[in-house]
Amino acid sequence: MRAVVLLSGGMDSLVTTAMAHEHGFELAAMHVNYGQRTWHKELASFRDICNHYNIDRRLEVDADFLARIGGSSLTDLSMPVSGADLQGSEIPTSYVPFRNANFLSMAVSWSEVIGANRIFIGAVEEDSSGYPDCRKIFYEAFNQVIALGTKPETTIEIVTPLIEMQKSDIVHRGMLLDVPFAYSWSCYKSEGRACGVCDSCARRLRAFELVGVRDPIDYEARPRYI
Repeated sequence: MRAVVLLSGGMDSLVTTAMAHEHGFELAAMHVNYGQRTWHKELASFRDICNHYNIDRRLEVDADFLARIGGSSLTDLSMPVSGADLQGSEIPTSYVPFRNANFLSMAVSWSEVIGANRIFIGAVEEDSSGYPDCRKIFYEAFNQVIALGTKPETTIEIVTPLIEMQKSDIVHRGMLLDVPFAYSWSCYKSEGRACGVCDSCARRLRAFELVGVRDPIDYEARPRYI
């Protein structure tokens, strides 16, 4: 079967791609540039990962309207990117309002055109930053939207293989699948070396620490988080 993978270039989307590849899907990869601070680096990661898995069917979408809408420190340079808050319960400034719904809508459109019946996305609820559009209930509801909003003969399902996993479990699964973690990028702030102190870097570094493996990408700072 054919599947669309939403591939940001981050660690979670990389492992999700590897899992879809392992299950034998014919993969088509979609990447969205939405005006985020690190879009050049994320796009390069997307292309490297596609090359690694021999994914030839690719769609690179420009959705900078999300940056014009604003409301997130990822797209608004006047807003500082929040530091690590691994125990926090509030939605961080890096949340891009309703971003994943926009991404999924585009992925559904493409899937309907190319005949894909699965959409893989590396959403994580259990050990995420508390984004409301990373919850299992959100994807269950969106599957209902797809069923109601596509042609009757269309069968498209969103798959979230990481949704209940901890970040350390994702690193471990990636190691079992021999994924190229060095190609991935998670930092919210920097495109040179990862900052090591933003919330995304902290969660990634902690996950590698818990597994007992050194993260292969370069960092400006490499604090310990356990």
